[in-house]
Amino acid sequence: MGEDIMYRKYVLSLFLCNMIVLASFCCLKIVERSRYAATPAFRMQLQEGLREEEASSMIGSIDRADSGQRVIDYQVLERQAEYLSEKDFQILCRIVEAEAGGEDLNGRILVANVILNRVRDSAFPNTVEGVVFQKSNGSFQFSPIRDGRYQRVKVSDETIEAVERALLGEDYSEGALYFVSRKGAAPEKMQWFDNHLTRLFQYGGHEFFS
Repeated sequence: MGEDIMYRKYVLSLFLCNMIVLASFCCLKIVERSRYAATPAFRMQLQEGLREEEASSMIGSIDRADSGQRVIDYQVLERQAEYLSEKDFQILCRIVEAEAGGEDLNGRILVANVILNRVRDSAFPNTVEGVVFQKSNGSFQFSPIRDGRYQRVKVSDETIEAVERALLGEDYSEGALYFVSRKGAAPEKMQWFDNHLTRLFQYGGHEFFS
């Protein structure tokens, strides 16, 4: 009887040792994967995967908001994902919220597209901060900067998603460098848009120009 008890204790001890070794191995693998997930290489692969998924799934078009508006085709431009400093990312989110917080997701992406188009254009500053706070004839380019709405907005999750998608290459802007809400703009301002720029299309409450 004593030998039988000793044998059972030995088997149980062996089983517990094996379980401890297995658990330690699993924990090690989890730690290794977590470390890899934090690396730039992993984030790059994730972003590339998102771009491929968006490119394959975004087929069709957005319904017209009203009879006078153009249908915007779903497109993802073939270009590298753009990377911003944390400061520029927060500035971009805040100006998109201030300018397009009442628009749908694609309307917000369009505003982010215009800001990024300006960053890439040699006629404008080459940073988001420079573009957003640029002055023309002593006045800020974007009305939320002038009237303080930029400081008061609370950035929504939808706006953050719109900015992230724009940075990954989702672009409906056709190269637009300007946008305006006709109903909210002064007549002399709209006259300048109509006389000096090329109107591309309207989406939501904004008209887009190049």
